[in-house]
Amino acid sequence: MSTALLSRAPHRPEKSILPILDQMSLARSRVHELCGVSRRTLALTVARATTGPVFWLTPGWQASNLNAEGVQAFIEPSRLITITIRRAEDLLWSMEECLRSGAVPLVIADLPGPPALTPVRRLHLAAETGTEEGRFAPLGLILTPGAGGAQGVESRWSMDPQHTATTTQWQLDRRRHRSEPPKTWPVAREGGELAMLA
Repeated sequence: MSTALLSRAPHRPEKSILPILDQMSLARSRVHELCGVSRRTLALTVARATTGPVFWLTPGWQASNLNAEGVQAFIEPSRLITITIRRAEDLLWSMEECLRSGAVPLVIADLPGPPALTPVRRLHLAAETGTEEGRFAPLGLILTPGAGGAQGVESRWSMDPQHTATTTQWQLDRRRHRSEPPKTWPVAREGGELAMLA
């Protein structure tokens, strides 16, 4: 008979890694930040790497919405469940509840700006609870405009277009990661999918 070691350290569920692109992977049960002009394209690339439904939370006061034809280039639009939030104070609370449920593998919140440290910590705890008690080990993505800057996120990635007359290309930047240094890659569409070029 084996005995488990007891410690005062809080229990943390084992993190599984979701591969996205050649050199991009994200830890499940955590919250990551995507920023830059093409943050929604990057979020759909992450969604493509998952199976099952995706919750996408959007502010009701924001004019831009996802287009089904654009979504279809990445995932089957029927997988995407969009949730429109009317009040700003409910946006992060709603994401927290979605993560805590563990009902879906991916929860995305399109935010008007970077959240503070305390709400991000609450999101991490909710994702860990969802992993322990739900059906999936949920991954949370917060989409922030500009250069982002949310404190306490597991990683921060930025993607911006670098298109030319003959190529559809982006620049992907790993701006913050708990265990990896910052790095930049060119990304292009190859055979309908995004791929890192170097």
